[in-house]
Amino acid sequence: MSDCIFCKIAGGDIPTELLYESEDVVAFNDLDPQAPVHVLIIPRRHISSLLEIGETDAILAELQSAAIEIARQRGLGETGFRLVTNCLEDGGQAVFHLHLHLLGGRRMGWPPG
Repeated sequence: MSDCIFCKIAGGDIPTELLYESEDVVAFNDLDPQAPVHVLIIPRRHISSLLEIGETDAILAELQSAAIEIARQRGLGETGFRLVTNCLEDGGQAVFHLHLHLLGGRRMGWPPG
C-alpha cells in the first residue's frame, strides 16, 4: 500500500534501524516509546488489522516468534514483557498495518487502559 508508513519501513523506503528481519517480518523501535523497551513488530506484507487474517495464515506465529526472540535478546525473558495488538479505532489502532507492540523493562499495570 503506497501511503502506509509501515509498508514504507518494511520496503526500505524509510530508513529505520531494524532490530529483527526475516523474509516476512521486521521489527524496529517505536518512535514514541511507552516503556523502556518498546518494539514494533510488523509483517512485510500489508495487512490492515487482525480481522484480515485467515485461518491458515501463519503470520501471527511468525510475529510472536520474532517478539520472543527480541524479548530474550533484550533480557526480558527473566522479568517479563507485554505483547499488545490493537485492532481498529476503538481498540486503539493508530496505524492500519498489523503490528505487535513488545513492551518491557518496567512493571506493567492492569488494567492497561
